[in-house]
Amino acid sequence: MKIKAQVSMALNLDKCIGCHTCSITCKNAWTKRRGAEYMYFNNVETRPGVGYPKHWEDQNKWKGGWVLNNGKLELATGSKTTRLAKLFYHPQQPELKDYFEPWTYDYETLIHSKRKNHQPVARPRSLVTNERMEVTWGPNWDDDLAGGDSARSDENFKKMEEEITMDFHDIFMKYLPRLCNHCLNPACVGACPSGAIYKRDEDGVVLVSQDICRGWRHCIPSCPYKKVFYNWETNKAEKCIFCYPRVENGLPTICSETCVGRIRYMGVLFYDMDKVDEVTHTENPQDIYGKMLDVLLDPNDPAVVEEAKKQGIPDQWIAAAQDSPVYRLVKEWQIALPLHAEYRTVPMVWYIPPMSPILRRMEAQTEFPDTLSMRIPIAYMAQLLSAGNEDVIRRILRKLLDVRGYMRLRETKKSTAQYDTIYGENTLYDMFRLLSIAKYRDRFNIPTGNNVSREDKEVLQGADGFPGCEGGCFQ
Repeated sequence: MKIKAQVSMALNLDKCIGCHTCSITCKNAWTKRRGAEYMYFNNVETRPGVGYPKHWEDQNKWKGGWVLNNGKLELATGSKTTRLAKLFYHPQQPELKDYFEPWTYDYETLIHSKRKNHQPVARPRSLVTNERMEVTWGPNWDDDLAGGDSARSDENFKKMEEEITMDFHDIFMKYLPRLCNHCLNPACVGACPSGAIYKRDEDGVVLVSQDICRGWRHCIPSCPYKKVFYNWETNKAEKCIFCYPRVENGLPTICSETCVGRIRYMGVLFYDMDKVDEVTHTENPQDIYGKMLDVLLDPNDPAVVEEAKKQGIPDQWIAAAQDSPVYRLVKEWQIALPLHAEYRTVPMVWYIPPMSPILRRMEAQTEFPDTLSMRIPIAYMAQLLSAGNEDVIRRILRKLLDVRGYMRLRETKKSTAQYDTIYGENTLYDMFRLLSIAKYRDRFNIPTGNNVSREDKEVLQGADGFPGCEGGCFQ
C-alpha cells in the first residue's frame, strides 16, 4: 500500500446560483495578462448547453482522455508514434473560435471623437489582432439559455437512450462550475512530449513548468475537460494551479473563498497509489466510480494511520484527512460524484447532484416527491456524473430527500427513528449541517506546508523524468 495525499474539492450543485463570482475572481487573480485573455481556469456553464470551449465533451472530435485498447490503457489521441507524427500539426487542436475571441471596446474613439453630428459608438476590437470585430460568442454566451439552440446541442443528449423534449413545460436548467480536476491519472501529463506537466507528490496538484514547456500543445486536446490552455504570447501551456500558494498556507482556492453560494468544500484525501492502475483499467465505465471509492483510504483506520506515518506523511496532514469535509461527502456519505469518470483520468474534483423542482403538483402535500418527479432528468445527470449509471443518481437523490424528510420530523418534534434505523443516529443531521449551514472552518480544512522535504522533491523530480531544470524544478 502506497499512501498519497490529495488536496481535493467537492461542489454542491444544489446551491450554485450561477453568479460567476468564482470565474471573475479567478480571472483577476491568475489570467489577467496578455496572451491569457481568453483563458478561464474556472468557468460556470449553464446546462444543458455546449460548454466552454464549445462541445468539450465530444471526445470523438477532440480525442481527450484515456481509452482501453485490448485491455491496454492508451491516450485517446493515439500511440507515441501517432502523437509524434502530430508534433507540428494536430487536427484535434481546439481553435480560438472554439473558446471565444477576446475583445475590448474602442473607448478612445468614444471619448475623444471630434465628430459632433452623431453620437460616437464604442465598437468592439479584438484583443488578439486589435482589429474591429463582430462579437458572436463568449465564455458564457449561452448563460441561462437552457431552452435555446445551445442547449439542444448538448453532447450528453446524444448518449441518452430516452428522448428529451425541449418544449417550454419540459425545459430544465442547472449550473456546472468547472475547473481542472487535478486527476490521479492526468492525460495531460501522459501526453506532454517535454515532461513539463507534472503532478506534485506532496499534495496532488497538477502544474506546468514554464521553464520546460516548449509549446507543443499536445496537453490541450489530451485533457478531456479542456482545462489546459495555450498562451499565444509566451508560447507556453497554462492551467489551473489550484491556487497552490494559498493551499500551502492553509487557505482555500480563490474560487472557493469568494463563492457566494458557499457550494465548495476543500480537504485532504488519502489514496492508495497502487490501486489507481486498477481503476483506469476497469472494463465497464459505469464501474469506475465504485473503484474510485475503493482507492480512497479511511484516515481513521489505525492501520492506515500507522502506514502513513511510516511513509513520511506529517501528523497535521493525517489530522486534516481525518477531519476532511470532502472525505465525508465522497467516501463516508457517498453523495459526491466525479465529472465524466469514463474518461479514465480519475478526477479529484467531486460534484453533489442538484435537487430540482418537481414536474407536477403532488397529490399529498405532506409527502416529499420521489426522484422520478424531479424536473432535471435522471438520465441526463447520469451522463454527466456516473457514466450513464442512473441507479447511482437515484440513490444519492433519495438520500438528499431523506435529509429533508428527517429535518422536517426533527423540527416538528416528531420521531426520526425511521431514518435513524437506516442511516444511524444524527448522520442525516450532520449531513444537513455540512450541506446547508456549515461555517468557513467546516467547509475548508487544509493543512499548512508541504508534506515532502526539498531533498525528497529533488529525488522525485529525477525519478519521474523531468529534465532540463538546473538546481531542480521545484524552486
